[in-house]
Amino acid sequence: MSNAIQAIRGMNDILPDEAPIWQHIEKIFRETLHSFGYQEIRLPIVEKTELFKRTIGEATDIIEKEMYTFLDRNEDSLALRPEGTAGCVRAGVEHGLLYNQIQRLWYQGPNFRYERPQKGRYRQFHQCGAEVFGIATPDIDAELISLSARMLEQLGLKSHVSLELNSLGSPESRLAYRKQLVEYFTAHKDQLDEDSQRRLTTNPLRILDSKNPVLKDLIANAPKLTDCLDSESKEHFTKLQTYLTSAGIPFTLNPCLVRGLDYYTKTVFEWVTTELGAQGTVCAGGRYDGLVEQLGGKATPALGFAMGLERLVLLVQQLHTPKQSAADIYIMSENDMTFQKGLELASKIRDKFPTLCTMLHCGGGSLKNQFKKADKSGAQVAIILGEQEFASQSVAVKALRLTAPQQMVRWDDLISHLEMLPAFGGYSL
Repeated sequence: MSNAIQAIRGMNDILPDEAPIWQHIEKIFRETLHSFGYQEIRLPIVEKTELFKRTIGEATDIIEKEMYTFLDRNEDSLALRPEGTAGCVRAGVEHGLLYNQIQRLWYQGPNFRYERPQKGRYRQFHQCGAEVFGIATPDIDAELISLSARMLEQLGLKSHVSLELNSLGSPESRLAYRKQLVEYFTAHKDQLDEDSQRRLTTNPLRILDSKNPVLKDLIANAPKLTDCLDSESKEHFTKLQTYLTSAGIPFTLNPCLVRGLDYYTKTVFEWVTTELGAQGTVCAGGRYDGLVEQLGGKATPALGFAMGLERLVLLVQQLHTPKQSAADIYIMSENDMTFQKGLELASKIRDKFPTLCTMLHCGGGSLKNQFKKADKSGAQVAIILGEQEFASQSVAVKALRLTAPQQMVRWDDLISHLEMLPAFGGYSL
C-alpha cells in the first residue's frame, strides 16, 4: 500500500455514511428556495481568472494567496471558482437575464481556495448560494435574510446561530471611511501584526475582521463605518432593521462586519455559531449593487448569500443524531432459481413503491447469513424465497423491527399485502 495514491490535502471524500446528511441539507435548500420562488442555475467550475480579479478585488486574500489558477493550451489564464456570485453575475449578463428584470436564482456546488485546511475550512468546499437581481429596496434584503433564517430553522439550528448585521454604505461613503481608518491605524501601526500592516495599504477594512486577540481593543476603538454612511444608506439600513424586528428575527449590529470581498455595498450580514470554534460563520452575504455594471451589464441592484455545506454538516452532526440510511425491504433467495423470481418481484415492488429502498440480496450464501445481512441493513421487512415457498408460488414475509408473525403470501398478493403493513404507513403509497 506504500504506493497508494491519496486525496489532495484539503479535498475530502464524502463517504456513504456521511452522504445522507448532505442529502438532507441539500433537500432542505431546494425545497425552501423553491417555496420562495427561486430558480436553479448551474454554473461552470472553471472561469476566466479576470472575472474574479475584477469582482473580488486584487488586494483580497482570495486573489493574492488563495486562487487556483492555470494556463490552458491557448495560454489563457483560467481559475477554479473561489466563490459563486461572480459566475452567477457573469452568466446573467452574458445571457441577458438581468436588465430590467427581477431574477431570483440559486446554485450549489464546489468552490476552491488554497488555504491551510482546518475543521470546517477546506481547499475544496461546497456552498449553496442565492442571488436576487433587480430590486433596490430593503424589503428584499429582509426577505433574503428571512429565507436564510428559515433554512437554518428547518435544519434544527435556529437556537444555535445568531445574526450579525452591518451596512457598508455607498462606494463614496466607504471611501471616506477608508481614509479615516487608514489615518487611525497608521497612528497605531506599531501595534498591528504583520498581516494587518500589509492590509493597511491594500485593504484596510479587512483589519476590522482580524481574529488576532491582541488587536481586539485597538479595533474596538477604531472609527465606525456607520458614522460615515450617506443618508440613503442610513435610511435603507434603518428600514431593514425595522422589517427584521417585525418578522421576529433577532440580530446584533456588528460595526466590524465588513466581509472579505470588495464588491459589497450597503447591507452585509452573517449567521454565526459558537459551536464550531474559530470557523463560526455558516452563512454570509449582502448587497453588491455595482457588480453587474462592473462586469459589463447595465446598472442593476443585487444581493445574495452563500451557506457553507461542510460547516452545516459538522453542526448538524454535532447537535443532532444523524438519521442513518436504511433499507425498507430486503429480499433473500435460496438458490439461482429462486433468485430469478426475487429479481422479478423486486422490480414490481420498486414500480409500486418508488420511495422505498428495496434491497435484493446478491452474492449467495445461506438463508441464515442472509438474515444477518437483512437485519444489518435496517430493513423493516424481509421477504424470503426458499425452495418450499417457490414450489407454492409464495414468499415468506417477516417483520424485522416489529413483533409480528411471519406470513406466507402468494406472489400475486404481495403488493397488496405490503400496502397494508403498518411499517409503511408513513409512506405515500
